[in-house]
Amino acid sequence: MRKIGALLVCIILLLFSCKNSSKAKKFLPPSTGGINSLMVVMDNELWQGSVGDKVRELFATRSLGLPWDEPIFTITQIPPQVFKGGVTNSRSVLFVQQDSISIGHVKKNVYALPQRVAVVKGTNNQELVTNLGAVAPEAIEAFKDVEISEAQKRFTRSSSKENALQNEFGVTMTIPSAYRVGKTDPNFVWIDRQIPKGNMNIIAYTMPMDSFDTDSTFVRDIVKMRDSIGKVYIPGPDVPGKTTYMITEKAFAPYVFPAEIAGKKAAEVRGIWEISGYPMAGPFLTYIINDTENNRKLVIEGFTFAPATQKRDYMFELEAILKTISFDKNL
Repeated sequence: MRKIGALLVCIILLLFSCKNSSKAKKFLPPSTGGINSLMVVMDNELWQGSVGDKVRELFATRSLGLPWDEPIFTITQIPPQVFKGGVTNSRSVLFVQQDSISIGHVKKNVYALPQRVAVVKGTNNQELVTNLGAVAPEAIEAFKDVEISEAQKRFTRSSSKENALQNEFGVTMTIPSAYRVGKTDPNFVWIDRQIPKGNMNIIAYTMPMDSFDTDSTFVRDIVKMRDSIGKVYIPGPDVPGKTTYMITEKAFAPYVFPAEIAGKKAAEVRGIWEISGYPMAGPFLTYIINDTENNRKLVIEGFTFAPATQKRDYMFELEAILKTISFDKNL
């Protein structure tokens, strides 16, 4: 009887183990691809027609706040029969197919980790176009989020040990080691990185909590704030008889959106900076964060100077850096 009982226990344990093994997650390889790259999987005939036009309209639309047109994603299109092997590990994938069903949704980590796959199907071209339009906002946000996460993960491989932001404002960011602190003043920190033909920059400062309390003048007050900071802290080239400094481009108002940074309400501002009295310009991204715990607004900004060079990926890196900000609870 003891042998039979022991045998039954072994069988039960074996069955339980097999059941758990069947539930175990399958191994997923690491995703691949350049930052802001999108793999579009669809038949060549669809790509060359109205469905492909819709994909390009939605997923290759211009990035906001850049001096000239650059798409939000760099698209590579392949037919479904080529989507196999290592190609399936692409980090951001848009799968478009004519089928007997009509759907549009976004899946996570289907073939690789991390990965986002948007699937769009329809019984005809018009349904495909409609479903693309319906799923695009969710898909674009998902693709951007996974790209931001991937960029931030890469920062940790070699991050800066500078503590100027923590010393001055009680905050930290994960910043690549290529960046160096260029200037520190009371209530102002400037960190920069040299790149071919120019530089990438991060600045931080604070404003009173009651700044921008009137919605009707919000954009105008942001421009006024940026211009006043530029005049004091961000000089332009030496020009005899002129005082040059950074201002917000006068020809176009910046784009302003609600945002959330480090769990705090914020405003996102995208636009073009220029130098007063000198022909220099470039894109900027600003977050104005409501730091209610410390009764202040913390302003963090990234801007790039890179003449005659595409700037989308530079600004994307700065966005990814700014979004790593963390507030010291013991401030």
